[in-house]
Amino acid sequence: MKILQTVSAVSLIALIFLCVAWELWLAPLRPGGSGLVMKALPLLLPLMGILKGRRYTYQWAPMLMLAYFTEGVVRAWSDTGLSAWLAGGEIMLTVVFFFAAIYYAKFSGPSHQIP
Repeated sequence: MKILQTVSAVSLIALIFLCVAWELWLAPLRPGGSGLVMKALPLLLPLMGILKGRRYTYQWAPMLMLAYFTEGVVRAWSDTGLSAWLAGGEIMLTVVFFFAAIYYAKFSGPSHQIP
């Protein structure tokens, strides 16, 4: 179960860094960066709960990832060049986080605890 917690935390932190770097330096919508960098802020909400292994956070945070998955799919389809590749990375990170988090939530439940 520790591996699921680690994978969830690493993928969430990587997604935060990807969102910030994408919109400020790598492929911003406007030269010099764009306000779309603010999309990384909601990802900070579950960060402490994920790092501390709080099961409740692992239950609701995957739903947050669906918005980032959708953005990644739309931008991978519509953007070109580096931005499309970054969108592919966003898709990958959201899928990894989603499955690691839901399986952590499943296996950390009371029915899976050893008495």
